[in-house]
Amino acid sequence: DAVEKELQKHFPGATYRKTPHPVYEIFGVAVEKAAARKRLGISAKNVILYFGYVRRYKGVMVLLEAMQRICESQSEVGEMLLLVVGEFYDDESKYRRRARELHLESNVRFVAEYVPNEDVARYFCAADVVVLPYLSATQSGIAQIAYNFDKPLIVTDVGGLAEVVLHEKTGFVVRPNDPQALAKAIMRFYVENHEEEFSANVKIAKRAYSWENLVHRFSSSSASSI
Repeated sequence: DAVEKELQKHFPGATYRKTPHPVYEIFGVAVEKAAARKRLGISAKNVILYFGYVRRYKGVMVLLEAMQRICESQSEVGEMLLLVVGEFYDDESKYRRRARELHLESNVRFVAEYVPNEDVARYFCAADVVVLPYLSATQSGIAQIAYNFDKPLIVTDVGGLAEVVLHEKTGFVVRPNDPQALAKAIMRFYVENHEEEFSANVKIAKRAYSWENLVHRFSSSSASSI
């Protein structure tokens, strides 16, 4: 819907068809969580994943602030590890410095590099939940990778993210730029044991994001606005 509104704003009266982006199926098959964690050398009980380019508007700084709050209460759910995986298009040193200032050295692991397709699955499969703390966005391909691996998401209410992530069904949607709200949602995910329930709901919800649906929408004969 966010992209549709932009189109209507700049090209009023345009003829178009709208369909959601399908899930990404190019990253191989899923592996067992324990195997993925062993491969990555992870021993923490709970693993959160941020995946993708690191830019200011992606909100990783907000996620670090949220992690500081989570780690103060981690006795409720056990040891927490945040994986920040992806190339930095912002000053990497300031993120590492902020993690040190927040005493998160043992709770945050930066994998500041391009991840080839054949390695993507292990990061998603090692995680319990994928967190996208964006400050602004239209949509995110990362959400469709997460859905491919049946992973719940915790996202901010920007752009079309709340259209993909069904609040309290396939994940949680929170206010952007709010470390407290983000921390609360992550803690709730663990304290209330939502992983199995949300993952099951993702398997159902992602049926709407098939490549067959996309082909059907764009190959139909109708030329009217949809």
